[in-house]
Amino acid sequence: MSELDTLERALDEVAAGKRIAYLGPGVSALSGSQFPATPEALCALIEEQVRAPRRASGNLWSVAQYVESRKFRATLNKIINDAFDAETKAPNPIHDWLARVRPPMVVDSWYDDGLLNAFEGTDWGLVQGVSRNGEWIDIFTRTYDSAGQEIDQPDPAWKTLLYKPHGLGKSGSSFLMSDSDYVEVLTEIDIQRPIPEEVQERRTNRPFLFLGCRFDDQMLRTFARQIAKRSADGHIAVMPGTLTRMEHRFLDELNMQRLDLPLSAVDTALSVPEG
Repeated sequence: MSELDTLERALDEVAAGKRIAYLGPGVSALSGSQFPATPEALCALIEEQVRAPRRASGNLWSVAQYVESRKFRATLNKIINDAFDAETKAPNPIHDWLARVRPPMVVDSWYDDGLLNAFEGTDWGLVQGVSRNGEWIDIFTRTYDSAGQEIDQPDPAWKTLLYKPHGLGKSGSSFLMSDSDYVEVLTEIDIQRPIPEEVQERRTNRPFLFLGCRFDDQMLRTFARQIAKRSADGHIAVMPGTLTRMEHRFLDELNMQRLDLPLSAVDTALSVPEG
């Protein structure tokens, strides 16, 4: 079976609710918006506004921590909210397709709201990671219905649960980015406490299809590993080009099949007529 055939089969499984799509910033970039579409680009944007020390420069989580520590959290929030307050320039073929097929769950690991906009008008709900900065309660996530109203917990009756583990870079929302944001999450994530029970339930017996993701950063590997934990074997990742040593190790660890295809191959596969 060719790599394109494997991709087409995996997409069919997502549509049938048998596999979970896990989206990275590469998918968000398909919208053609002006917001940063890689951790490196977002880090550079922050550093354009706040000069970070050399020891932190180039590392998104460390630069965000420096801004939070030296310029206060409100400064970091404004930079990120402004960065992602960008008009979408073009339809996003993957977001739009997911909104049409309405699978049980989609994981979206970037900070934009493109996926939420694509699902507007359908039966869905949102669970997003939140920063504990300024919080006085034991909280890792918040839950919202499709109207944007906060509710106590995800509804098992939702047709689709949208899970944004790193949060949302939008005014009035929250996100994880600084080292201190992740301290308690990483302390508890191995026992799965930061991952809502409904997310754990919907991943059961379903492998993942990773699209637009790279795993050249320990934070990204940790979250992907723990979100995919106790799901099902048979993960697939569309990851073109040269991989780092740690990416190779990560794919081996999760027994993940890598497809050396550009993300545009997904659009091609979605355009293939059924038959």
